[in-house]
Amino acid sequence: MADVAQLAGVSSQTVSRVSNGFPGVTEDTRAQVLAAMRELGYRPNSAARALRRGEFRTLGVITFSLSTMGNIRTLEAIANSAAEHGYAVTLLPVAVPTQDEVNGAFSRLGELAVDAVIVIMEIHLLDAATVSLPPGVQVVVADSDAGDRYTVVDTDQAGGARDAVRHLLDLGHDTVWHLAGPEGSFAAQRRANAWRTTLTEAGRTPPPLVRGDWSAESGYRAGLLLADEPDCTAVFTANDQMALGLLRALHERGRRVPDDISVIGFDDIPESASFLPPLTTIHQDFAQVGRLCVEGVLSKMREDGTEHGTTLVPTRLVRRASTAPRPR
Repeated sequence: MADVAQLAGVSSQTVSRVSNGFPGVTEDTRAQVLAAMRELGYRPNSAARALRRGEFRTLGVITFSLSTMGNIRTLEAIANSAAEHGYAVTLLPVAVPTQDEVNGAFSRLGELAVDAVIVIMEIHLLDAATVSLPPGVQVVVADSDAGDRYTVVDTDQAGGARDAVRHLLDLGHDTVWHLAGPEGSFAAQRRANAWRTTLTEAGRTPPPLVRGDWSAESGYRAGLLLADEPDCTAVFTANDQMALGLLRALHERGRRVPDDISVIGFDDIPESASFLPPLTTIHQDFAQVGRLCVEGVLSKMREDGTEHGTTLVPTRLVRRASTAPRPR
């Protein structure tokens, strides 16, 4: 820094202001300092800066699956929001969701020097009595049922599922079949419970639940079964990828969508508008979930807060061409 200051003809304090992006430096002086930095090959030492400030400007993210669209979209939103606040993101995937693995992940993130942690918990792990997050670490959890112990941000899973079922009932369908996500998923459970409750409240008998694993292939296998159900005129699928496989199976079995069977998904992935037919679905605001996770953990860092509770991000119904009135 002293070499840069000497070459630029300014003080070391001015070089520090420029390298840290602080105001109070004229544009001419800033350009002069930057030119000297380039000529000398000077780069600010982020490690030394972190030690001096007591923060690393990095958020750790622990996730247990990178194979689901929801987790990928949430992670992308967290990274974008963190960057807007001047933070980087360190990702640590955990293959086996156990207490030992969670503790190991936090230990590794500590070694990697992060200021706080966001956990994308798509499975029932924090609900287990044997699993807990280390004390003294500022944490926000995405997609979990642990709001009584942690700060949680999630999509309104139940509200979205209710809207999907009511949409199909309003179109005159006697009942709605459900292609659910994996049994261990919090989101899948919330959507399935809301599907069953909404039908019951409407005086309809819920059909047998069909289980998938979020993949298009599992949707295809389920579609082959549902195509043979003569009373099946409407299907609520727990995500758009399974809906894609379902549409293919129905087409192969000669069941027209939406003339014979209406199909509605959940997520509103970018490709859903290009399905054949374009998919009616429930839109999740992944960007808002990511923003709230980052803002929540930064707030906890600033205030050293221990607040807990769940913030739900609303969903909305996106009507396209895959749903229609019940066939006569």
